[in-house]
This record gives sequence, structure tokens and C-alpha cells, in this order.
Amino acid sequence: MEDLSPTTALEREDCIDRLAAAPIARILVSVRCLPTALPARIRVVNREKILIASSDPSILLAAQRHDVLTVQVDGVDEANHPWSVVASGIADVSDAEPMDDFLGDATSHGGQLISFPASVVVGQRH
Repeated sequence: MEDLSPTTALEREDCIDRLAAAPIARILVSVRCLPTALPARIRVVNREKILIASSDPSILLAAQRHDVLTVQVDGVDEANHPWSVVASGIADVSDAEPMDDFLGDATSHGGQLISFPASVVVGQRH
């Protein structure tokens, strides 16, 4: 039988660091009452807000309705342990200017900026 290593909860600050280092994430959103994950460019602002650049109609509609959005990123740390971080908050269409060329490139090709506070941030290392 496979020996599964225990999971370790990550502290909020560690989770924010991992989110800030990830330029692309999965945006978890409900589409016709079914959960789905869509890729989008992200940035963390002041360690408290997530900016998403997306042209996907499902994500834009969710922001216009002020739905809860969740961002998920995964990776492998220096000790070869997989980890996963999610952050959730109430979305809104942002009037902010793109922070950098990465988000600006997405908005110049029809994307919009969406923001939400990092209200709930959790992560685990396996």
C-alpha cells in the first residue's frame, strides 16, 4: 500500500507569496450552475487584493454580478513537495490600470481587469 505523506497547512503569508509568484492561475467560477476552472493572468496587489485579466465571458459576468471567485495555483517546492493555494473573495470589475506589461497585454487584446479582496486564503503542502 502506498505511504501518503501528511499534508501541512501553509500560513497566509506563505500562501500570498506563492500567489504573487504565479502569473497564471485557474479561476474557479460557476457556469450554468456547474463549477469550472478557467485560466487567467493574475497579480497580487498590496498582499490583499487579486487582479485578474480575462476576456472570458463567464468570468466577466461573475464579476459584474459580484459573485465569489476563487483563484488556485499549484506548484512543487524546493524539497519536491507539491503544494496548492486558493484565495477567494467577492469579485468586481476593476477600474484600475494594468500594473505591468503582463496584465496590460491581456487588456490590450480585449481582456478586462477584475479584482477581489483575498478574503479567504488557504494552502497546503503535501
